[in-house]
Amino acid sequence: MDLDRYREDSKAAWGRIARTWDRERDFLSAATQLVDERLVARLDPRPDETILELAAGTGETTPELAVRLGEGGRLISTDFAPSMVEAAQAQSERLGLRNVEHRVLDAERMDLEDASVDRVACRFGYMLMAAPAAALAETRRVLRASGSLAFAVWATADRNPWAAIPRLTMVELGYAAPPVPGGPGPFVLGDHDRINELLGGAGFSEPEIEEVPVHWGYADADEHWLRTITLSPSTSEQLEALSEADRERVREAVRDRVEARLAEGPEGMDGLALVVTAS
Repeated sequence: MDLDRYREDSKAAWGRIARTWDRERDFLSAATQLVDERLVARLDPRPDETILELAAGTGETTPELAVRLGEGGRLISTDFAPSMVEAAQAQSERLGLRNVEHRVLDAERMDLEDASVDRVACRFGYMLMAAPAAALAETRRVLRASGSLAFAVWATADRNPWAAIPRLTMVELGYAAPPVPGGPGPFVLGDHDRINELLGGAGFSEPEIEEVPVHWGYADADEHWLRTITLSPSTSEQLEALSEADRERVREAVRDRVEARLAEGPEGMDGLALVVTAS
């Protein structure tokens, strides 16, 4: 995999989808509410601290972090896609958050001083970065000696059928290449041993890993298709490159699998996240 090309393509893709994520904010927040709550609780922000939020997207955890810090604290909310930063900043302005600084920032190459923040939060970001080892080393560099890190990633593909089924279907039908082993992707950090290895290599202590369920609550297979496809930049782009007939072939195959799981109950399409803390 050409990681430089991946970085550019990823930045462009997330920039294009920022408006969709902003529009679907309520749906995403409802589904991942427990993950957000556990992430903030495990990070344990204190008044007057400085917190760095990486890959903040449209700012799902930004309000709670800002409130925890109080007027004397400082939250640096960042993303590498300018459109995501703009959406997060607009939300902060709507909510009247005065202690948040929004910045475009590449987590792998941070324009921040050594030991300049007390805590770092990252929600579903490290797994999609071209070089998570570099990003975690940078995270350790900007953290103070007593600082701590809390981040969320998706567990393995078998625990997240909502995202795995469309990807697997496209590969099986020959419309997408199999994922590159160890390459960036939603499930690459779903293995506990891999998390331990990366954090240890970056200079962190042995982490605590908490499994947190995610309930999507899809009404039917059509809602799953609409929500999942429109909110996944990689999948939506792959589908757009297909003919109408091929897209429909993928949709029918995905629908069959999703309907079979939903027949078992709404939990058949639920997911699992890992909330990781280390210092």
